[in-house]
Amino acid sequence: MSRRRVISDPMRFARDEQVARGRTALAELPRLADLLAEPDGEIEWSLQGVYGIDRRPMLRLSMRAEPVLRCQRCLNAMRHVLERVSLLRLVRPGTPIGDEELEIDEFDTVEVGPDLDVIALIEDELVLALPIAPRHEQCEPPQPAGGSQKKSPFDVLANLRGSGRLQ
Repeated sequence: MSRRRVISDPMRFARDEQVARGRTALAELPRLADLLAEPDGEIEWSLQGVYGIDRRPMLRLSMRAEPVLRCQRCLNAMRHVLERVSLLRLVRPGTPIGDEELEIDEFDTVEVGPDLDVIALIEDELVLALPIAPRHEQCEPPQPAGGSQKKSPFDVLANLRGSGRLQ
């Protein structure tokens, strides 16, 4: 598994087009714990320095993971396949970010200091990439104990309407 990884001088890392790769256990990401049904699995990641728009330093973060989430419909565990590539423009703390830059969807702007905690960055991007309300493509809501369907109060109205007593 992995330990914390810190990149000293992330601006130079990007300018020199360096690459860092690794695997990190999902259980090592504490902010992710509440979103997981099971802490099993790992995330495979790659961080590459690139020069982007206007020769500004950027990072390309590629992630692949299969976290086990809780389906919000049936409440059972479900494996969610996540493959994501994020492009992050680096700016120093306090650098103003124009409104026009915030509207560009091709990249996100991130403030970085002299050291960059790679695992914290990966955790941030992973949390943002997960669905807000994960659901299976096909599933049934939980059934009451005993397996019988609970009748809707509107079923009585439907029966009355069908009998002609309610018009």
